[in-house]
Amino acid sequence: MSSRGTTFAALGAASALLALTACGTTASSGTASGPGNAVPAAATTTDPDIGAPPGAEVRGRPAVGEPFKLTIGSSDEARPDEFEITVEDITCGEPLDPKVLAHAADSVGEPTQNPSPEGGKQFCVVAMEVLNVGKSEAIWSVDDTVTLNVDDTAYSQSRTDVDYARAYGDYWSDKGELGPSYGLNPGSKGPEHAVFQIPEADEPTTLWFASSDWLESFDGPEPGYLVQLDPAS
Repeated sequence: MSSRGTTFAALGAASALLALTACGTTASSGTASGPGNAVPAAATTTDPDIGAPPGAEVRGRPAVGEPFKLTIGSSDEARPDEFEITVEDITCGEPLDPKVLAHAADSVGEPTQNPSPEGGKQFCVVAMEVLNVGKSEAIWSVDDTVTLNVDDTAYSQSRTDVDYARAYGDYWSDKGELGPSYGLNPGSKGPEHAVFQIPEADEPTTLWFASSDWLESFDGPEPGYLVQLDPAS
């Protein structure tokens, strides 16, 4: 991927799935399971569920721009947390938004920073819209529930990436657009952002959204949704 960055636009589900199956098989070889590390996802490029954790139930394969309903159990079984999530765009290979960084610096009284990704990696920023379609106020974040995948290799947010993503949330919150990490009432919606770091030569192919507060439980991987990306767009 060139350093000028790539933005993935919304396409129909069929074209996104076609582009996914045409992707190459280049993947990073990391195997650690902690935040910010690469972990194995599905096994083969011919598998339509490549990018999902092995053995996980795939409840849908929406495209960028196509909303999907994420249901997460809560202590009140009669009122689970329910969100309609739309991945609006993904931008890779570009610096983090300078307006967000300047706002974060001003809020803590420090000079504006221009963070760089780890050596040999690039930032990928995922922008989402989240609507609470449940029956009570609910909180949701991508911290431990979403991975960005390059074929069969899955990348989580590192602790540093989480801080960058929270800077986006604070920026939009101060503009009056509260996101789900602050809590949304039924019928309310707001922006959510995630920041990942992947090898600079790679292009992401899918996003995995777990229908839980965690990617895995004691019983194995949680079910979820596999959002299809189009690296050629």
